[in-house]
Amino acid sequence: MQPSPHTEDREPPLSAPLKLSFDYTRSVGTVLGRFFTELRDRHVVGIRGSDGRVLVPPAEFDPVTYAPLTEIVPVASVGTVTSWTWQPEPLEGQPLDRPFAWALITLDGADTALIHAVDAGSPDAIATGARVHVHWADEPVGAITDIAYFELGDTPEDAPEAALDRDPVTMIVTPTSMEIQHTASQPESTFLRALEEGRLVGASTVGGKVYFPAREADPSTGQQLTEFVELPDKGTVTTFAIINIPFAGQKIKPPYVAAYILLDGADIPFLHLVTEIEAADVRMGMRVEAVWKPREEWGLGIDNIDHFRPSGEPDAEYDTYKHHQ
Repeated sequence: MQPSPHTEDREPPLSAPLKLSFDYTRSVGTVLGRFFTELRDRHVVGIRGSDGRVLVPPAEFDPVTYAPLTEIVPVASVGTVTSWTWQPEPLEGQPLDRPFAWALITLDGADTALIHAVDAGSPDAIATGARVHVHWADEPVGAITDIAYFELGDTPEDAPEAALDRDPVTMIVTPTSMEIQHTASQPESTFLRALEEGRLVGASTVGGKVYFPAREADPSTGQQLTEFVELPDKGTVTTFAIINIPFAGQKIKPPYVAAYILLDGADIPFLHLVTEIEAADVRMGMRVEAVWKPREEWGLGIDNIDHFRPSGEPDAEYDTYKHHQ
């Protein structure tokens, strides 16, 4: 292990766009299942509460008594704007790709408002009290997006009859994403630049524990980590999980092993894949080595290491990793 220069001697921090996305999948239950099924059939329904109000969207439990609600009530696809705000520059994923209004809309027959987009053309064209109607999506799927948006006017939109042989909606999948400009800390930047060169760099206080990946501070003391330490690409499996269940976006066919690996000279393990061995044969204490991707595929990420594999060395003594389980 060779100490590297202090943080302040390194290049400026790295900064890049970071997009986080996943598909949120949930079962909808009886009440919301009925709501989404009716939307797919181009109808809107609410639910009646104990105080007589019709709630749209429907609530599963009464806001007054907290008891389960069951009485589904059809409402109109036209309603009244009760409040609104203008969206001058639409964002990716929003209902319209042109300026529009976000509005709270109370549908005829409902006593509560739902929020949705209104294609008003300009902020001068919409006002509190304006009458609007649903514009239905061309291909409804059983989601709130089956209401593509609302348009001005109180004439309901003609819609084709729905197919009668489809199963009720029981699940919905909602794509979710967030994009930010991420600026790495100085230690993180040092760690990432080292990966681009095929090196593994941790950080420590003088004479202290070595943390990999490099970070700003020692989590146990709060002291700044000022020393960089280059580590070998061999280590010990401290604990692991065998992944047997497939999921959306999965890149590796189960079963496979995700393991916490304690690099030689480090004081904290990190998570990576262990392959080139049957999943059932992976064990705590097993010695492993990194398998790097081809040099031309390297970037600023830990995925420059494709996976770890058994190194062929004898298993580590339990006392060397017992505190990391």
